[in-house]
Order: sequence, then structure tokens, then C-alpha cells
Amino acid sequence: MKAILPFAVMCVGMFMALLDIQIVASSLQDIGGGLSAAQDEISWVQTAYLIAEIITIPLSGWLTRVFSTRWLFTGSALGFTASSLLCGLAWNIDSMIFFRALQGLLGASMIPTVFTSSFHYFEGPKRVYSAAVIGTIASVAPSLGPVIGGYITDALNWHWLFYINLVPGLLVSAGVAAMVKIDQPDFSLLKEADYFGILLMAVGLGTLEYVLEEGTRWNWFSDSTISACAWIAGMALIAFIIRSLMVQNPVVDFRAFGNRNFALGCFLSFVTGIGIFSTIYLTPLFLGYVRGFSAWQTGMAIFSTGLASVIGVPFYILAARKIDLRWLMMAGLIMFGISMWSFSLITSQWGGTELLWPQLIRGFPQVWCVAPSVTLGLGSLSPARLKYASGLFNMMRNLGGAVGIAVCGAVLNNSTNFHFQMLAAHVTAASGPSDRFLAGLTTRLGVALGSPEAGHQAALRQLWALIYTQAETLSYADAFRAVMVAFAIAACLVPLMRKVAPPKAAVANAH
Repeated sequence: MKAILPFAVMCVGMFMALLDIQIVASSLQDIGGGLSAAQDEISWVQTAYLIAEIITIPLSGWLTRVFSTRWLFTGSALGFTASSLLCGLAWNIDSMIFFRALQGLLGASMIPTVFTSSFHYFEGPKRVYSAAVIGTIASVAPSLGPVIGGYITDALNWHWLFYINLVPGLLVSAGVAAMVKIDQPDFSLLKEADYFGILLMAVGLGTLEYVLEEGTRWNWFSDSTISACAWIAGMALIAFIIRSLMVQNPVVDFRAFGNRNFALGCFLSFVTGIGIFSTIYLTPLFLGYVRGFSAWQTGMAIFSTGLASVIGVPFYILAARKIDLRWLMMAGLIMFGISMWSFSLITSQWGGTELLWPQLIRGFPQVWCVAPSVTLGLGSLSPARLKYASGLFNMMRNLGGAVGIAVCGAVLNNSTNFHFQMLAAHVTAASGPSDRFLAGLTTRLGVALGSPEAGHQAALRQLWALIYTQAETLSYADAFRAVMVAFAIAACLVPLMRKVAPPKAAVANAH
């Protein structure tokens, strides 16, 4: 119990931080309406959180050594709770974006800190259980975000998306302050810190996240702002990597990539992020725009993913006792890839019933993808490197999500236009079925509207809408296939990882 209770309290904090990435996903229209925001502004409610979070996560290892695990986590939980209150009280879109960025900035450290703490609290075979818990949270929390968010918005209002964090946030803060005693703060590190490196990292990651989030909307590099940010991101990140390899005490340990398991684990975490976040992005988008589902209907339609993830946990724990984690991870990646293939069979009539099996196949192996990568990737590092590497490891999953969403957005945009042109090319007077369909529709609408001319115009509009809907649906299928290819590549790389045998004794100085 001395290990389980503080670890459980920290896991609640991690769950909250991950949940809030996607809790607004199905409620953006309601938030935008409440704050009188334009459509191109409201996406920043999500983007601001992600940018701030992806900047803070790599710094968590250094921050932990400065302030200690106990006080960094406590401060992070308190900051997250206070900024959640401010988000609920936001009076316009500008204040909401600022408070969401603050929420991501202050709460992000809770995520990687749980990963490193698990190596302190648990030893030997018990690490399989802790990794399974972490993997479940990392995969289920984002999946449940739109479901919980849609229910809260429909049952109460969008303000409660943030107010629900207040009580658990305060309890987590108090619990961690009272129970977590892993290491001691070392404020002398503040004098030795590479502040210029921190600045380069913040600029590089912040502008990169902006490019990935906004690129599709502004037609990528045809927009001067996107192009400028891409150049800034590239130069700042290259300079940051070079500097981190040269200075004695870098804030991010890139030398850990010299460890094969860690390097492959980061890549596999990146691909898993692509899968988890991209499908959370694509499925509600399809249900909202193609099927016209409400926030609550969308949440219920994708609920089976989170349920399947929870069901997969005990099966993973049982299998992990007897089977090499590498083969479990490969099985999870292959199953996830199969689910993406099943999603690619999507039609414009799919709803919750048709999505059930693809989502069950997707949700079940999520913990099989995340948990082994934690044990194989981080478990192969020395305790001295664990803290710094954990932030980098977690950043890769979030960065994978950002890249996946950006690529899927680009695929949807380009593929929809391509499929529309291809379908429209077959709808001509020379095509018997389409000509008869248009003639029949014109006659019916002409009678209803009292004018053959009005009926013809209305029939053309309906035909255009029908073709566009089918083109949209085909573009979603293309996006799911792109994700499937990423998982196929990842599965082929798993055998290159070395087997990691958990130590029989706890690592006393892991923190």
C-alpha cells in the first residue's frame, strides 16, 4: 500500500491532464457559441493546450530534479486546477485561449512524472502491472475525452468541462504533497541550467506544433506565416539538438537515443500517438460533418473504444507474465493496423453500429502498444538518465499525435477534391443511371416547388451534395489507410528491440 496509494493518486493527475487534451473535441461549437468566437478561432482552444503541453513535457525531467517529484507534481496539479477554473470563467475567446495554454503548461509535468515514478515504486514483475496501468491511462483518457465532454456539455454546459477538474485536482495536490517522498529538490541546478537551450526548445516545439495544427487550414506552405514558422521551427530545433549534445548539463538528454531500445521505443511511441490521436480526430469529424451527429451522439458512438481498451488490460497482464513483451507489442501494433484497415471500409451510412467492431479491434490493443514500449524503452536506461529521457519519450507520443492529425487533415483536404473530381466526371448525360436519377429527382422537386426550373436547380444542388458526401467518405478511408501503413512499418521494427529483464531489486536512486 505504501507504493500503490501514492502511485494511484499520481495516476489520477495524469488521467486529468491527458483527458483535457480531447475533452473539448466534441464541444468546440458550443464553446465557440458561448464565447462568440469565429470558426477559425475556436480550434485554438485545443491547439493552445497542445502547444503548451508539448513544450513543458521534455522539461519535466530537469524540473523534477530542481523541485523534486513531490513538489513539482503538487505544483503542477494546483496550477492545472487553478487554470481549469479560469477556463470555466473565460469571458471571450482570447481569455479562453490564454487560460487553456496556461492549463497545458502547468499540468503537463504530471504525465512524464508518473512514468518515472513507476520505476521507483515497483520492482521486478510488478512493473508489468504499473506499465499496464500507465498504458491504459495513456490510451483510454484521450479516447474518453470526447465522450465525457459531449455528455457534460449536453447535460450541463461547456463551463463544466473545466469545473469538473476542481475537486479531483485539489485532492490530487493534497495527496501527493502528503504521500509522495521519492527525492529531494536541488535548487543549485537553477544556476547551471541551459536557459538558452530551453528558449530554443520552446520556440522550436511551439512553432512546429503551430505548423502541424494550422497547416491544413491555411493550405500549408502557400501561407507566408506557416512557411515562416516552419523555417523557425526547423532552425530552432536543429540548434537545440546541437547545443544539447555539446553542453554538460542539457535539459533534454538526446544521448539516450544511443540506446537502441530507447530510440525504437520513442519511434513506436510516436506511431502509437499517430494512431490514438488521429482516430480520435477522424471519427468524431466523420460523425459530425458526414452523418450530422450531435456531441452526445458522437460520444456514444465512439464509447466502445475506451471500453475495449479497459477490457484489453487484464489480457495484457496475463500474457505479459509468460510472453516476451516484444511479441506482445508486435501483436498490438498489428491488431491496431487491422482495425485501421477495417475503418477504411467506411461508407457514408456508418454510425455507431457499423463502427462498433472496428473500434473494438482498435481499442483492445492500445495498452498492448503503449505498455510494452514503456518497459522496453525506458526500462533499458540507467537510473541517472531515466528522468531526462522520460520527458522526451512522452513528447514523442504527443508529437506523433500532432503529426498524425496534420497528415490526416492534409489527406482529407486533398483526397476529397480528388475523389469529387473523379466521381463528378462520371455524372454526365452520357451516364444512363445518373441521368435517370437526375431526371427523376428534377420531376419530384419540380412538383414540390411548383416550377420545373426550380426543381432542376434543387436537383443539381442535391446531386452535388450527394457526390461531395461520397468524396468526403472516400477521403476518410484514405486517411485510415495512411495510419495503417504507419503501424505496418512500426510492427516490422519491433524485433530489432532487445529483451529487457526487470531488475529483481528496486532502484533506490531512480529519482
